[in-house]
Amino acid sequence: MNENTIETIIRPVGADDETRWRALFAAYNAFYRASVPETAVATTWKRILDPQSDVKAVVAERDGEITGFANYLFHASTWSDRPNCYLEDLFVDPAARGGGAGRKLIEGVEAAARARNAFRFYWHTQEYNAPARSLYDTITPRSSFIVYRKAL
Repeated sequence: MNENTIETIIRPVGADDETRWRALFAAYNAFYRASVPETAVATTWKRILDPQSDVKAVVAERDGEITGFANYLFHASTWSDRPNCYLEDLFVDPAARGGGAGRKLIEGVEAAARARNAFRFYWHTQEYNAPARSLYDTITPRSSFIVYRKAL
């Protein structure tokens, strides 16, 4: 099969995906120079698999290999009676970039947000993440909001 004819599929994460999801999540955190405690990683994984949780994940799969993931969650809004959908983490293996997986992951989360009748779908990235921003700019204009955050 020609490499160009292999399609990337987006699907909900499953219990069998834990090892690869963890490897990609670790690479994602390394990119952002972040250190996420194992307890938080384990809790996130547990939440993703819990059908009652508002934390969800999809993966990009190409030729049987998971090449990326998107973790997202739904939360209440003070501006609507419908939930917001926040895409918190998005990562594609550097070896698999350029094939459209990032866009497809965003579209997969957007489809989930529409299915839940979300009021808003949003995400953010670092200013220095030019490759991601060049993709995001083709999907929607960036907002004028500046994020302030304080670790507690």
